Amino acid sequence: MKCMVIVKASKNSEKQGFDPSSEILAAMGKYNEELIKAGIMLGCGGLKPTSLGKRVRFSGSQRTVIDGPFPEPEDQIAGYWFWQVKSVDEAVEWVKRCPNPMLEDSDIEIRPEYEEADFAA
Repeated sequence: MKCMVIVKASKNSEKQGFDPSSEILAAMGKYNEELIKAGIMLGCGGLKPTSLGKRVRFSGSQRTVIDGPFPEPEDQIAGYWFWQVKSVDEAVEWVKRCPNPMLEDSDIEIRPEYEEADFAA
């Protein structure tokens, strides 16, 4: 199964952007290498703060552009991986091995991708 593994933003990452220490960069680099060697990682990336982003709101035929920053930093995405794993449980085990990507407490969310079989019924 494919899944998206989402690194949630924090108040600090939304204010300052991602400014990791050399220790965090080295630890994350090593972790990413392990994911690649295991054949799990399909892709990854880090996102700039929402202050540099935009949203497009859809309402009927109307489109409204909204400039960032967006509220509730904990509800925003700071980074992501795309993984190919056997199960959500396997993804959980890999996430548990991840170094903390933030300088403070943080959350990583795992979201399975829809597969063709999900729509067969």
